[in-house]
Amino acid sequence: MASLLRAAATWGLFPWRGYCSRGTQGKLSKDFVETLKAVVGSPHVSTAASVLEQHGHDESMHRCQPPDVVVWPQNVEQVSQLAALCYGQKVPIIPFGTGTGLEGGVCAVQGGVCINLTHMDRILELNPEDFSVVVEPGVTRKVLNTYVRDSGLWFPVDPGADASLCGMAATGASGTNTVRYGTMRDNVLNLEVVLPDGRLLHTAGQSRHFRKSAAGYNLTGLFVGSEGTLGLITAATLRLHPVPEAIVAATCAFPSVQAAVDSTIHILQAAVPVARIEFLDDVMMDACNRYSNLNCSVAPTLFLEFHGSKQALAEQLQRTEEIAQYNGASHFSWAKEAEQRRQLWMARHNAWYAILALRPGCKGYSTDICVPISRLPEILVQTKEDLKASGLTGAIVGHVGDGNFHCLLLVDPEDADEIHRVEVFAHQLGRRALALRGTCTGEHGIGLGKRQLLPEEVGTVGMETMRQLKATLDPRGLMNPGKML
Repeated sequence: MASLLRAAATWGLFPWRGYCSRGTQGKLSKDFVETLKAVVGSPHVSTAASVLEQHGHDESMHRCQPPDVVVWPQNVEQVSQLAALCYGQKVPIIPFGTGTGLEGGVCAVQGGVCINLTHMDRILELNPEDFSVVVEPGVTRKVLNTYVRDSGLWFPVDPGADASLCGMAATGASGTNTVRYGTMRDNVLNLEVVLPDGRLLHTAGQSRHFRKSAAGYNLTGLFVGSEGTLGLITAATLRLHPVPEAIVAATCAFPSVQAAVDSTIHILQAAVPVARIEFLDDVMMDACNRYSNLNCSVAPTLFLEFHGSKQALAEQLQRTEEIAQYNGASHFSWAKEAEQRRQLWMARHNAWYAILALRPGCKGYSTDICVPISRLPEILVQTKEDLKASGLTGAIVGHVGDGNFHCLLLVDPEDADEIHRVEVFAHQLGRRALALRGTCTGEHGIGLGKRQLLPEEVGTVGMETMRQLKATLDPRGLMNPGKML
C-alpha cells in the first residue's frame, strides 16, 4: 500500500497493471480500496450499494450507473493524491457535488471512483473591497449568500437548485438573474483545478483575482463548462455584486405566448435594466398554483424583478407596465415586500417539482435550448404547438430575457413508447434551435443526453479541437468518461 502511494507521486513511472477486474469497469481490488482509505481515512470511503446508487444518478431521467467506490476527500492535497492513484491505475474518476444536474453528468458509465467534494466546504477568502470570494466545492449558493450578507454583497447566479458553486462552474450554469448579471462564465475569476494526473493548476495564477487580463490563453474559460472531463475543480474565485438598494417583483398574464414573448423583447429593446424576466406557460402556471399555493391566472405569464434605487425602480415599473399593457397584459401585480417576492420566486424555482406532481411516479426530462432573442417568438410558439401535437404531458418555462427556455416533460420510465417520443421531441427541438443559430443547451450542459447534437452545433473542426484539448489534459481518458465528447 505504501508503495502505491509513493508511486502515485510519480505516476509516469507507475506500472500499467490495473486494479479493475474487468478492464476499466468492474469491481476494484481490495488493495486499491485500502489505498484510497489510506489517503482519506476509512470513514470517508464507501462501497455500500445504497451509497453507490445515490452517486450513480442526478435529477435527470438517465438511468443510474453507479461507481465502484465513493470517496470524500477533506482537502486539495487528498484530491491530488486520489487523482494520481486513479491515473496510475487507469481507474475512471467522476467528480460529484450536490447531484442536482439534469444531463446525467455524474453517471459512472465505466465504473471507477466517485470523488464527492462536499466535505470541502470552506469559504477560504473574502475580499469585499475587490468584490471577490474564494470557495471550496462543498459551498453552495445559499450558504455563500448567507455568509456575505453583512458585507452588502451577494452572488447572483441562481439556477434554482441550491447547487454547489464549483459544480455550477463545471457545468457553466446560469439561471433567473442572467439577463442582468450574466452566467457563471461571467462571474468566475479563477479556478483551482486538480488535473487528471494529480498536478495542481491555478487557471489565472495562484491567489489572483483581477477583473481582466490579456495574459496568455483563457484557461479559466476552458474549465468553466468542462463538466468534469478535464479535471476536478477544488476552489473557485467568484465575482460578487453589491446588494441593490431596492427590489420589486411583478407578474403579468398575457392572452398568448406570442404576446408574452413580444413584451419581453420590447422591454429589452427599451433598455429597461430588468434583473429577471421569466416565462411560464398556462400548464406551468396551473402546476405552480397547485404546488405552491399561488392564485395566479392560468395563462402565459411573465415573472419579472427589478433592482436599483427607489427612484430608478419607479421609472422602470412604469415603462414595463406600459409595454405589457400594449401587448395585452392583464392581472398586472407588483410584489414589493420581501415575503411576497420570496413566495413568487420560490414557486418559480419549484417549477420542476410542480410539474412532476402532475403525474406522480413519472420522471422528468428538461430541454434546454437557447436562441437569439429575435428568434424567440418563432421557436416558442412552434414548440407550444409541437408539445400539444405530441400528446406528451409537459410545460414551458424559461429565462426568456436571454433567449433560453425549457420544456419540462413527464415520462413514465416503464413506457418505452413514451420515452421514445420524449427523445424524438427533445432532439427535434434541439435541431430547430440550431437551425435558428442557437444552441442545444443554454445552461444544463451536454452530459449524456446531448452528445449527438454537439457535433452539429460546433462542427467537425470544433469537435476535433475539443478532442485534442481533452487528449492533452487527459490522455488516458479517465476524467468523467462518456460525457460531452
